[in-house]
Formats: sequence, structure tokens, C-alpha cells
Amino acid sequence: MTYSWFDIAGLIGVVLIVVAYLLLQLGRLPSSAPSYSLLNAIGAFLVMASLWFDFNLSAFLMEAFWFLISVFGLMRPLLSKTANANS
Repeated sequence: MTYSWFDIAGLIGVVLIVVAYLLLQLGRLPSSAPSYSLLNAIGAFLVMASLWFDFNLSAFLMEAFWFLISVFGLMRPLLSKTANANS
């Protein structure tokens, strides 16, 4: 079997998401840590990149929402600082 760069990117993305979840379950990484959201966002983006070349709608939608929620998790501290500064 031959692997393309996008297959490898998708594989790396899956590994990042699984490692983030494993670290969360082991209590080594809190869900509120920016690194948790960052691992998930990068992983989801890499999986979406691989799906762009070998498309699967349901998998793409899952990763798109995973990415958006992870980006929201990264932005939440910034948004709360802005809201607190305006209060």
C-alpha cells in the first residue's frame, strides 16, 4: 500500500487527537489547558486536510466541528479577558 502526504497528515492528526484524549483521561492534561485545545485543533485540521483528497462527508463534518470547538476553547480565555476588561 502506498501512502500519500495527505494520508500521513491524517494519521498524524489522529495520533494528536488520541494523545490529547489519553493525556486528559490520565489526568496529565486538564481540558482547560490551551495545549489540549491546540492538540485537538491541529489534529482535526490535519484529518480534514487528508479528507479533502479522499472525501467522506460525515468524517469531514465531524472533524470540522471538532476543529471549531477546539478553536473556541483556545479563544475562550481571550474572550473572557476582553469581557472582563470592558466591565
